[in-house]
Parts: sequence; C-alpha cells; structure tokens
Amino acid sequence: MIRSRNFESAILASPTVIFLLLILGFPTVLSIIYSLSETTFQTLIAPKFIGFTNFQNILFDQDFWQAAWFSLRFGLITAFFECALGLALAVYLAPLIQRHGWMVAVLIIPMIVAPAMMGLMYRLVLHEFAGSIPYYLYSWFGSAPAFLGPSNVFKTVVIAETLQWTPFAFLLFLTAYQSIPNDIKEAAAVDGTTPWRLFWTIELPLLVPTLFVACFIRFIDGFRVFDNIFTLVGSGPGGSTTSMSIFIYESFLRRGEIGKSMAAAILLFIAAFTILSIAQRLMRLFSK
Repeated sequence: MIRSRNFESAILASPTVIFLLLILGFPTVLSIIYSLSETTFQTLIAPKFIGFTNFQNILFDQDFWQAAWFSLRFGLITAFFECALGLALAVYLAPLIQRHGWMVAVLIIPMIVAPAMMGLMYRLVLHEFAGSIPYYLYSWFGSAPAFLGPSNVFKTVVIAETLQWTPFAFLLFLTAYQSIPNDIKEAAAVDGTTPWRLFWTIELPLLVPTLFVACFIRFIDGFRVFDNIFTLVGSGPGGSTTSMSIFIYESFLRRGEIGKSMAAAILLFIAAFTILSIAQRLMRLFSK
C-alpha cells in the first residue's frame, strides 16, 4: 500500500520535476561548462576547456572581493533597518490598521513600484545639478550634500533600498502580529503587564520565527541587488557600489569575459546555498 502511494506520488510529481530540469538544468550545465572554459562572444559555440583557471582568476581579482564586500555590507545593513522599521510599524500601527484596513494599501506602494523605476526616480531627485532635493537644500541652507558622491553614495543606496522594501517586512510582521491570540494579551493585561513589557516578554518571542525569516529574505535580496542601484548610480564612483550582480553583468556584457563571469556566478550560487543551509538549521533550532 505504501509503495503504491509512493509510486503515485512520483508519477504526479514527475511533470513538475521534468519541467524544472529542462528550465533550470540546461542553463546550469551550460554555466558550468563556460566557467571551465575560455569563452568570449566569438568562441561561444566552441569554448576552449581550461579547467579551474577562471575560478583562480576570480579568487585573485580585487574587484570581485570589493563587490562581495559591498554586497555583504549592503545586505546586512538593509536587512537590519528594513526589519527594525517594519516591526516597529507593524506593532505601532496594528490597532489603527484593524479599524482602517485601507492603510495597508497606502503603506505598500513603494514595494509595488519596479526597483528600476525607483532607481531612476531617486536619480532624478538627487542629481547634484538637476535634482530637486539638492536645489531646494541649496536655496534654503546655502549648501547641499553630493548624495551620489563618493562619501555619501553608500548611505544613499542603503536608504533608497530601505525605503522601498520596508513595506515587505511590515506585511510579514503585521500578519504575524495579528495572528497572536488575543487571550494571551488579555491575560497579561489582567495581570497588570505594561504594553512595553508585554511586547518584550510575550509578543516579541512569538515573532522571532517571522523576524528570522524576514531578515533572511531581505538579506538574500539585498546581497544580490542589481536593478535599483544600477539605474540609480551604476557602479558608483570608483566602483564603490558594484554589487556581485553588477560585477557579473559588467564582466559578461561589457568586458566579454564570459568564463570569468560564469565562475563568479557559480561562486555566488555556492555562497547563497551555504547561507540557505545555515538558515534552515537555525530555523530548526528556533522552532524547537
């Protein structure tokens, strides 16, 4: 009986598995072949096998490590601020949203806009010569910071990313916060627990799994960031805002280093897979 059910499950799942193998398997195999070959756009059909030379070149490339360091910092910082602000908004606005549900639609508007469009918008309003914000700051205070200059560009892209994706964390935390049973809150209120103590001792521990998931998702998304930074400032002054995705893009399309870019992409995949495995183990620890 059990074997029959397993066989039926395998038959039902086979179309999905075959589809995924065709859609994801072929690009993966091709990427591995190119990463082990000396490949340009001229030799794309007949790549020359060179072993792990591309991986060796990548690991000794200073620009690669600079991009990796930027992506790591950017992912960690934006995940922290997005989750902190999202949690604060969810807890603070939960009673108001319970009475006026339409507020959620207003708060998630930044998340709905395409990241590339957000980058272009920020580029228009923050441009040192044509932007409206520098213009008014100079008119009112006599000076305006160079938002896209070397000293401020990292802060600018972090703030832009945080403003757009805080609504995502807000939605997760709002759903989790509203799912906390009212009986627990009412019992704590009867015992004379203050709202602040209620949050720290009861509500926050119940939100820890959601907090972990939100931080992990936002870190992965921040680590692989591309479109909004690319349209806002590109590689940045001196390559200061070159993320891993931008590094791979420029290596592939601008410099034609296909093998090197594929090696970088595989290393990025290995790093993401490792982080995912660690996150799954941590989730099991939190769930126990």
